[in-house]
Amino acid sequence: MTTLQSEKPTKVRWMVFGSLLALCTVNYIDRAVISICMPSIEADLHFGPALVGVILSAFFWGYTLMQIPSGWIADRLGPGKTILGSGILWGIFQVITGFLSSSSAFMAVRALLGASEAPIYPASSKLQSVWLTKNERTRGAAIVDAGSALGTAIGGPLIIAFLAWFGGWRGALMGAGVFTMVVVLICYKFVHTTPDTNKMINKAEREYIDNALKAEYESEQMASGGRTSLGLPRYLRSVTFWGMVLGFVCYDCFWYGLMTWGPMYLSQVFKVNFMAVGGSIFIIFGCGVIGSLFGGYMIDTMCMKYDPSKVVKYALAGLGIIMAIAMYLLSTATSMTLAIVYMSVAMFCEKWVGATFWMMPAAISQKDDVGIVAGAMNFMGNIGGAIVPILVGMIVTLTGAYYWAIILFMAFAIGLCIFPIGINMNKKVGSAS
Repeated sequence: MTTLQSEKPTKVRWMVFGSLLALCTVNYIDRAVISICMPSIEADLHFGPALVGVILSAFFWGYTLMQIPSGWIADRLGPGKTILGSGILWGIFQVITGFLSSSSAFMAVRALLGASEAPIYPASSKLQSVWLTKNERTRGAAIVDAGSALGTAIGGPLIIAFLAWFGGWRGALMGAGVFTMVVVLICYKFVHTTPDTNKMINKAEREYIDNALKAEYESEQMASGGRTSLGLPRYLRSVTFWGMVLGFVCYDCFWYGLMTWGPMYLSQVFKVNFMAVGGSIFIIFGCGVIGSLFGGYMIDTMCMKYDPSKVVKYALAGLGIIMAIAMYLLSTATSMTLAIVYMSVAMFCEKWVGATFWMMPAAISQKDDVGIVAGAMNFMGNIGGAIVPILVGMIVTLTGAYYWAIILFMAFAIGLCIFPIGINMNKKVGSAS
């Protein structure tokens, strides 16, 4: 008979984060669909580049404004219920988008879609503090954030298939919405549980998680006077918090700029159809998936061997420099092949950066603040996400080219080298020195 001592822990925690990968993938398929369909929408409804930029931006205003409230909801109601309600709503709004014809209606519904999608990352960060030890969180964050690149990668071919199957951009939007709701209902089985309530987890894994979390949070509670929550204003006075947030702003500006305008850039500059663009987007963002998963493993491994603060700062600085070089080379690209290579290199590094940032809220926050701190970080980052599509649209309209837009992305990459200098990964905000 197997004894408790010899019982191997199950891997249910990774099934939970596998479900989050699926949810985040669908989340980004829903975001990619508008970029892939936009040339058809623009031609059908006669939208110009500046108006397209505003429509693409509308999503981010709703998404941004709901970040802190959704983080608070995840802390108070639990991440599982938050994700379920969020996913059903964003599927519904995606379906509604397929019925729209006016630019004002597009802006309004895209803003509502953004608001409904807002909880996915704060709730995922909250689940890190429930299911993962501190030495596993970058891998957990990498699995979740890989969904953003995976969804964008497979979103291109999938949405092109939807365009063919469902008779154009309207059917593609509706099909994406229905697909979303189905995946959300399937994944809810995993994400609504905790180690104490999940029926698939064995005692060995439960004790492994409980012991690690107690060692982490109980020592921090003693250092912080027994508190499990500080309130957001306390974090706003932290150098670590602002180093994390400002670095994440640069990350998000770079990410959303390429995600929203990348397909249009390839199509317009190199004069190719959207079948070719869909294949290119698959390659570019597929490299992002690899970068996220590889980077998550590397950061966790290095943080166990060396000082976590130095690991994070050196990694972000090195990755930012490579991204800046890739953007400079992209500004000089004379063929689509070279453009794909440079964008792929940048995306590999960029999603490694993303995995690193998304493990930080659970690493620097007190136990009951993880959701709201993640929401605050994403709130600030997505202000940039809301502005950059408009700014790129204005640059392209005024200059008739993408050169200065690409130089802007290079500046964001350089910011990744600078702002994280203030991050201290060795203690939680509010703990004694």
